[in-house]
Amino acid sequence: MSGQSGTKVVYKNIHLENSHTLAVSKANGGYQAMEKAFGMTPAQVIDQVKKSGIRGRGGAGFPAGLKWSFIPKDDPRPKYLVCNADEGEPGTCKDREILRGDPHLLIEGMIITAYAINAQRAYIYIRGEFVREAEVLQGAIDEAYAAGLLGENVAGRGMHFDLAVHRGAGAYVCGEETGLIESLEGKKGQPRLKPPFPANIGLYDCPTVVNNVETLTSVPDIITKGGDWYSGLGVANSTGTKLFSVSGHVNKPGNYEVELGIPLKTLLNDYAGGVRGGWENLKGVIPGGSSTPILTASQCETVTMDYDALAKAGSMLGAGSVIVVDKSVCIVRAIARLSRFYRHESCGQCTPCREGTGWLAQVMGRLEAGKGTMKDIDMLLDISGNIQGKTICALGDAAAMPIVGAIKAFREEFEYHVEHGRCMVG
Repeated sequence: MSGQSGTKVVYKNIHLENSHTLAVSKANGGYQAMEKAFGMTPAQVIDQVKKSGIRGRGGAGFPAGLKWSFIPKDDPRPKYLVCNADEGEPGTCKDREILRGDPHLLIEGMIITAYAINAQRAYIYIRGEFVREAEVLQGAIDEAYAAGLLGENVAGRGMHFDLAVHRGAGAYVCGEETGLIESLEGKKGQPRLKPPFPANIGLYDCPTVVNNVETLTSVPDIITKGGDWYSGLGVANSTGTKLFSVSGHVNKPGNYEVELGIPLKTLLNDYAGGVRGGWENLKGVIPGGSSTPILTASQCETVTMDYDALAKAGSMLGAGSVIVVDKSVCIVRAIARLSRFYRHESCGQCTPCREGTGWLAQVMGRLEAGKGTMKDIDMLLDISGNIQGKTICALGDAAAMPIVGAIKAFREEFEYHVEHGRCMVG
């Protein structure tokens, strides 16, 4: 994990030799937050997470403490905790680095979360392609069991907590929490209608919290230093630090932990080594993963990396997956490739998504091949409008938003393809 001096707040141990082991974790403060949490009531733990203002780091951005508080207190049914380690959003590569480099931070965060919501069993749903990460994670869980940190009597505190790794099969839609739950239950990974929400009807029809890897690994620091400390990082409504996966045409691609609210230009120039060929060669940036609308170079001059600023700019923070494109990139070709991805990943449950993603990919392919018409450009917008907001999960929106954003920002390139039958660049 890359970063400048002074920016390693949550992930300060990940660079250490053998950082994945229990010995190194404990030598550098591991499981101290767990001990502090056990000295608090579950309600106090939830209150600190609420005070921190941390929002889900998987892309949805829902306040984590508020989600925990939805778990019914007096319900006799078992409570479950599920960690979403599927990480299927193109451009995102942060969670897998945490799993490889500091799995005990995740285990500790899950113990604290389970204590807060009274869960006795948890699962880490990990993307099937993450073979090495799953091996390292299982090794850390085995160490934790051997040390009495998991199982019948966690750290001698009388808490029963079992944790297991479940490997998925690489379906993008299983990154959606109810699709993940369906898959975890052994069924086809298709999202559920909501409501009811997982907090009431989740895994095995029981109250369930689903949180992302980055969210859960932030919990120990919040408990150790307090929710007020964490909320002092970042900016209003976007508190704390965030891992940004910067890829594409930068000189130093990598994962960077910075405070939310950092200017995008600072993130790219001071951390990611600058745009290939210089800032003047920047064409645009996809700021939150492939499902978020692209920003133009002029927008990148001033926009800051937080939920509100990116929404105001017409895009989203998403999972913090920053994809940088320079002037050598054909926007039509790039978006056509994304359209093929979303067509492939649609689970087929919703008609607007099943049919719409196919039509989007087909029309984008026609435009890319230089066989489109001006009407096709408006047809893409029309199809997108018939998908967005009309599906069970957000995959349909994820397929439509990049196209709508690209046409809005770079319509002249789409029109060039129609008029000249080829890319404007290259």
